Amino acid sequence: MKYTFKTILTLALSLSFSALFAQETPKEEDFFKINKVRVPEGPVLEVGGLTTLPNGDLALSTRRGEVYIVQNPTSAKPYWRRFAYGLHEILGIAYKDGALYVAQRGELTKLVDKDQDGKAEIYETVYAWPLSGHYHEYSFGPKIMKDGTFMVTANVAFGDEEWWRAESRVPMRGWAMNITPGGKMTPYAAGFRSPAGISAIDSAFYYTENQGDWVGSGGLWKINKGDFMGHPASLRWTSLPNSPVKLQSDFFYSQMDERRIKNEQGRYIKPENRVNESFKTLFEMKKVFPELKLPSAWLPYGILGISSSEAVKIPANTFGPFAGQILAGDQGMSIISRIFLETVKGQEQGVAFLFRKGFRSGVLRLEWGTDGSLFVGETNRGWGSAGDANEGLERLVYNNKTPFEMKAVRAMPDGFEVEFTAPVDRKSAEDLASYNAESFIYKYHPVYGSPPVNTEKLKIAGVKVSADGLKARIIVQGLRQYYIHTLTLDGLRSQDGFYSLVHPVAYYTLNQIPDGDKLSMSEVSTKNSAATPAAAPSTKKATAPVKGGAAAIKTTSTKAPTFKEVEGLLTKNTCLSCHNPTKRQIGPPFAEIAKRKYSPEKIFSLIHNPQPQNWPGYSTEMPPMPQVTKAEAFKIAGYINSLR
Repeated sequence: MKYTFKTILTLALSLSFSALFAQETPKEEDFFKINKVRVPEGPVLEVGGLTTLPNGDLALSTRRGEVYIVQNPTSAKPYWRRFAYGLHEILGIAYKDGALYVAQRGELTKLVDKDQDGKAEIYETVYAWPLSGHYHEYSFGPKIMKDGTFMVTANVAFGDEEWWRAESRVPMRGWAMNITPGGKMTPYAAGFRSPAGISAIDSAFYYTENQGDWVGSGGLWKINKGDFMGHPASLRWTSLPNSPVKLQSDFFYSQMDERRIKNEQGRYIKPENRVNESFKTLFEMKKVFPELKLPSAWLPYGILGISSSEAVKIPANTFGPFAGQILAGDQGMSIISRIFLETVKGQEQGVAFLFRKGFRSGVLRLEWGTDGSLFVGETNRGWGSAGDANEGLERLVYNNKTPFEMKAVRAMPDGFEVEFTAPVDRKSAEDLASYNAESFIYKYHPVYGSPPVNTEKLKIAGVKVSADGLKARIIVQGLRQYYIHTLTLDGLRSQDGFYSLVHPVAYYTLNQIPDGDKLSMSEVSTKNSAATPAAAPSTKKATAPVKGGAAAIKTTSTKAPTFKEVEGLLTKNTCLSCHNPTKRQIGPPFAEIAKRKYSPEKIFSLIHNPQPQNWPGYSTEMPPMPQVTKAEAFKIAGYINSLR
């Protein structure tokens, strides 16, 4: 067969364009690479604290009570030196005036190398606080504030009778404390549960919280003196003379109208956690308790984390288009999220995105190196996390290439304005089919965690794309104040038409809806490629019903679903944030659950009302998941039981 030059050229061009259009959208790792920091044999890091010293060295504290100085930490062969040891579970470290300060379980300690031999000789107690001896009484910090004082937070314990409910057994548990270098302590704020990620950002005090009782999901909060963060255990101590929080425990519980029921053994049992029950939300209760602080940004459970950890601001000229935004770690899912904040009507709010996953252990601490890379301190002992290691120190390095991402999302009177890091393809950006939106919120109640509730699908009514292609303003009908608004931009493409967004989903916490002009429908595109004309009436004859109905159909299908067939369900219901088919993570692997030989009915029951006591080797309790329907649970159960 002979080919003309024109035929060969046409074929070559066709193959070239096919290859071009076959390109996959770049992934996170194409822009932000995770490098393992070389560690000498011997130390088990379980990183509890990180801080960069003025000379560029890295000071690192461990949960095992040691402090190391890492010289040339960004080099291929960093040098490690043990600076201090024998301390009690150090979950934070800071540098001030030539000394290191660490938060042990029961005190703030100053470490000084007096003779300059590279080791601390002075271990000085700055301030000590009470302990009851419960394992969950972790202490986090210190963080140095603008005035040179220290902030430390103290975890609550868990109850004896109500194992899922936290208690403040001794003073200052569930509190943030402000401590001067001279050792004077002033209570600062109350209502904390497990504030693993306290941060000083732009001279302000922030923290992230872990999901649990009274905490429907993690998030980022800004803290002012006298704030109540929502967990009532600490209210036991608001009657102390120096308490800036005046809310009383008895008044709180009377307004919440808790119904506490005992079982036959006299132990309190968890309230039913049903989707259609009557429940309260955080923002509803703020009307009753003005001190109650709302999060600046929710980090939806199982999507952007399950155990939120330290938050840091991205410095100027670092990490490209995201400079000035906030990164927040997550210990359970071993990920980092990105948060863009704005202030509307005097209230802080913002949007959260997934930023980087794939760390080898639970992300607990973040610290910037002098070269603009981000050190990531990791641990999972007793807490459980995704990844294949129990501890570690890694470094996130940016390659100076710009990913195609949503740079920011801003609230508008009639919807949202999305800003991109690079121009969008106008055809896809002006198509309403490229966008989806919904809103939801969490319960504020004493049960461990909360499913998403009051979920509503929202209509995208129009979109206006800026002339430079860097912004798209979308009209979203049915905005709800205080709700989390999920924006999914799956259909959007880059200006060349080849690539989709690296992370196409945004979660905006709409504490305030701004005033201002709304777009008119004449200004926007209403084209929707997904809209189809009404279907013509069918002329096909109806088939006779199967004898026995649905029950008969069910019994004819015995083939168990594959992982691929249930992956969407597992992702939607956040199962994969804690479980892996074969590997232990936060929860047991599906293969291990299969060995229990639970019936589908039993699995459905356990999804709605978990029994953590059945899995004593896992410290992170599974929250109730009543949003999982019976049909979904039975399909998941079919997959799990196929792994026996």
